[in-house]
Amino acid sequence: MSVETEDKIKSLAYNLHGYIDSLEMQRRLYKRTLIIVAISQIFGGAGLAAGVTVGALLAQDMLGTDNFAGIPTALFTLGSAAAALFVGRLSQRFGRRLGLATGFLIGGIGSIGIVIAAVADNILLLFATLLIYGAGNATNLQARYAGTDLAKPTQRGTAVSIAMVSTTVGAIAGPNTVDVMGRFAMLHGIPSLAGPFILAAAAFILAGGVLLVLLRPDPLVTANAIAKGQKSDQSATADKKNIKAFNNSRIIVGATVMIVTQIVMTSIMTMTPIHLKNHGHGLGEVGLVIGIHIGAMYLPSLVTGILVDKIGRIAMSFATGAILLTAGIVAAVATTDSTLALIIALALLGLGWNFGFISGTALIVDATHPATRAKTQGTVDVLIALAGASGGALSGILVAHSSYALLSLGGGILSLLLIPVVIWSGSKRNRKIVMS
Repeated sequence: MSVETEDKIKSLAYNLHGYIDSLEMQRRLYKRTLIIVAISQIFGGAGLAAGVTVGALLAQDMLGTDNFAGIPTALFTLGSAAAALFVGRLSQRFGRRLGLATGFLIGGIGSIGIVIAAVADNILLLFATLLIYGAGNATNLQARYAGTDLAKPTQRGTAVSIAMVSTTVGAIAGPNTVDVMGRFAMLHGIPSLAGPFILAAAAFILAGGVLLVLLRPDPLVTANAIAKGQKSDQSATADKKNIKAFNNSRIIVGATVMIVTQIVMTSIMTMTPIHLKNHGHGLGEVGLVIGIHIGAMYLPSLVTGILVDKIGRIAMSFATGAILLTAGIVAAVATTDSTLALIIALALLGLGWNFGFISGTALIVDATHPATRAKTQGTVDVLIALAGASGGALSGILVAHSSYALLSLGGGILSLLLIPVVIWSGSKRNRKIVMS
C-alpha cells in the first residue's frame, strides 16, 4: 500500500471519528444528506415516469400489435428486482454513494439503449435494454433508505417521506414533457415515442452524478462507524439473542406490510383503467381516477412520515390494513357508471399504500444494523418488486375468470393478513421485554 493511500485512509478515519464524537456534526450531516437525496430523487422520478409513460406504446408501435404491449412492464419490473439486489449489496460493501450512483448510471445506459433500439427498429434490443432500464426504478426506491441511515428512530418515517415527496415532483413533471421530448426527438431523426427516454437517460445520469459528487461523507459508512464506536450496555449473550430475534421479527413484519400493500395496490390499480374503459368511460375519466390515485400514493407522505414517527410503526400498519380493506370494499360495490366511487376507492388505495410503504420502510430500518442494513433492504425490495409484478399479472387472470368486484374484495380481504402479522410482532416484543 502506498504512502498516499495510507494517508487517505487515515484522513477518512479521522473525519468519521469526528462524527462519532459530535452529535451536532451528525445532525448537520443528516440534514445535508436529506437535501442531496431529495435533489437526486427529483431527477430520478422524472427519469422513471417519463419512460414508463410510453414504454408500452413504443413496444406496440414497433411490434405493430398490442398483444405484447405488457412485456415492457414485465421486463422493467424484472430488471428492477435484479437491480435492487445488486444495488443493495454494492451499497453494503462500498456505501450508498457508489451503490446508488452505479444503479442510476445503469438505468441511464438502459435508457440510451432504448433510444438506439427505437432508431434501429430492433425489438430484441428494446426488450433487453428495458430490462437494464429497470435499474433506475430500483435505485430510485433504494435511495429512500439513504436518508434514514443517520436519522434518529423518531425521524426515520419523516426521512422516508421526504424522499417520496421529492420523487413525486419528478414523477409529475416527467409525463408532462412527453410531447416536448417527442418533438425534440423527431427533429433529430429519432422516433417520437423514444423522446421521453432521452429525458430519462439525462435524468438518471444526473441523479447518479448528484449522489456521486455530493453524498460525502457516505451516510451508511458514517452510520456504521458511529455504531461501532458506541459501546453497548447489553453484553450478555442471552440478551443479544433476544434482541436479534426481536429485530428479525420486525424485519418480517416490515417486509410483509410492504409486500401485501404492493400486491393489493398493484392488482386493483392495474385493472381499474380496463374496468372503466369496458364500461364506457373515456380516457379523460381514466386519467382522472389514476391521477388522483397516484397523488394519494405520494402527496400525503410528509404527514404520513410524522404520524409514523409520532404514533408508531405498528399502529400505522394496522391503519394500512383498515384503509386497504375499505378501498377494496368501495371498489367492489361501486356501480359501473359511478366514477366518483372509484375515485374514492383508488384514493384510499393510494393512501393505504402510502401508509404501508412508509411504516414498513421504517420498521426495516429500525431492525437492521448498519453493517448489514443495505443488503437486507435490497433483498426486501426484490420481494416487493416481484410482489408487484405478480399482483399485476394475476389480477388480469382473476378478472378474466370472475370480475373486477371480486378482485377488489379479494384484495381488501388480503390486506387483513397484516393484522395477525402485526399482533405476532407485538407478542414477540412482549416476550423480549419479559426475558430481558
